[in-house]
Amino acid sequence: MGDTSVAIGLLLGIFGVLLVLRVSITFTLACASIVTALYLNIPLMAIIQRMVQGVNSFSLLAIPFFILAGEIMGQGGISRRLIQFSNLLIGRLRGGLAQVNVLASMFFGGISGSAVADVSSIGTIMIPMMKQKGYDADYSTAVTVTSACQGIIIPPSHNMIIYSLAAGGVSIGRLFLGGFIPGVLLGVALMIISWIIAVKRNYPKEERYSLKEALIITKDALLGLLTAVIIIGGVISGVFTATESAAIAVVYAFIITFFVYKEIKLSEFKRILYSSLKTLAMVMSLIAAASAFGYLMAYLKIPAKATEALLGITQNKVALLLLINLLLLLLGMIMDMAPLILITTPILYPVVVGALGMNPVHFGIMLMLNLGIGLCTPPVGSALFVGCAVGRVSMEEATKAMLPFYIMMIIVLLMVTFLPDLVMLVPNVLMPMTAG
Repeated sequence: MGDTSVAIGLLLGIFGVLLVLRVSITFTLACASIVTALYLNIPLMAIIQRMVQGVNSFSLLAIPFFILAGEIMGQGGISRRLIQFSNLLIGRLRGGLAQVNVLASMFFGGISGSAVADVSSIGTIMIPMMKQKGYDADYSTAVTVTSACQGIIIPPSHNMIIYSLAAGGVSIGRLFLGGFIPGVLLGVALMIISWIIAVKRNYPKEERYSLKEALIITKDALLGLLTAVIIIGGVISGVFTATESAAIAVVYAFIITFFVYKEIKLSEFKRILYSSLKTLAMVMSLIAAASAFGYLMAYLKIPAKATEALLGITQNKVALLLLINLLLLLLGMIMDMAPLILITTPILYPVVVGALGMNPVHFGIMLMLNLGIGLCTPPVGSALFVGCAVGRVSMEEATKAMLPFYIMMIIVLLMVTFLPDLVMLVPNVLMPMTAG
């Protein structure tokens, strides 16, 4: 048995060094875990068993189905239809395409649950369209990137399943429902700032649709949106588990994409499966490595020490929550979302849920929103990278254009943090239970 302080230094030090060297986060977690285990004379087979146990969970089966359903709908024409539907609803506002961008991202987030997929699908259509209509490239990119973060908290989201796993089994259904109001609130906030900037710069409005066109657009868009309805409805009604709902959604998405929309050939399904498999491999290997890392953190009592340290700084609830939000925002700037969920949840959960009495669902949504903001902040925001590539603007230009949007996102984050009813109202009404 090695010295605990040295072991903690090894675990966190190796992790930090490899992270700075830009080693893959999966290998970073695994290497830190293996070296620390060797120092502590823990058999490597025990670490391997922990990695296997980390992915040996029935609830995790929902993740591949969510990824596949989002991939099918994303490549099958749903993004274009959602843009048309959003244009029908709010395109007549000043700077209408920016409003359409936000609303389409809100709808698409309810299908894909991924900010990067949102930027890739919606952005490749909306950014060139906005630039063609006279919108500035940096503004178009800023709207696209920040609005994509809605997909993280608007259900269904596979990141919520990862949080549920890391938190020890928080209700997935209640997490899904908890994201509704914050997700819509974030969308409204981004629409407000988009409109203010659009009025100031005199961006154009969009033309009206005829009644016949409106009916066709609505029918096509609603067929795609039913994918999210199937998942959410099945979970909150208790008819299906999250995994079963996701599997049924895949079948529905397959039928709608290949036999109703018919925009891509059935032969393309092989490419969709391959793309989904690549994403799934990254997610599951990350969960496995993070499970070993989490085991060693628990073995070394790091969460308990972190709780003592945070409570040692202050025991004021408001100050602690502000400190935790700041910590998460800073971590989100240098790490991706899924590993942060797996690493920070075991550390912060005892503080916010145990010491501060926050509902686990409330904390989960606060965590999602924090880390979602991190996806569109430099230096390693993945949604920001994709948006800059699509919009053909530098990261510096895009970041400067996003400053007003960051302010609105922080305001929403503070509202979600300190007004728990924004999160808990819907789950308490539609899926009441005594525990999160």
